[in-house]
Amino acid sequence: MVRKFDKLVRDKIPEVIEDNGETPTVSLAGEDEYSERLVDKLEEEVAEYRESHDIEELVDILEVIHAIRKDRGLTREELQDERALKAEQRGRFDEGIVLERVDE
Repeated sequence: MVRKFDKLVRDKIPEVIEDNGETPTVSLAGEDEYSERLVDKLEEEVAEYRESHDIEELVDILEVIHAIRKDRGLTREELQDERALKAEQRGRFDEGIVLERVDE
């Protein structure tokens, strides 16, 4: 039986597959492809979280975000600084405010 995936996976997944007695076929993404696949992976993980609300999926989202951060050449501190700046300027999501409409 062959299962096809064509998606970015965590670095140790091929080992896990081999430990299960199966044989993975893998390739390495080039720079541009890697960046695009990270975005695809983020969408995949967000969809999985929406479906399950499982904390493990939230962890996966965070891992992908850090991979994107690193791919974009940002340090953790730079990303955190940007996050803090945006929170200062526009707030966070603590209060649960839902914007219904804006009248002109």
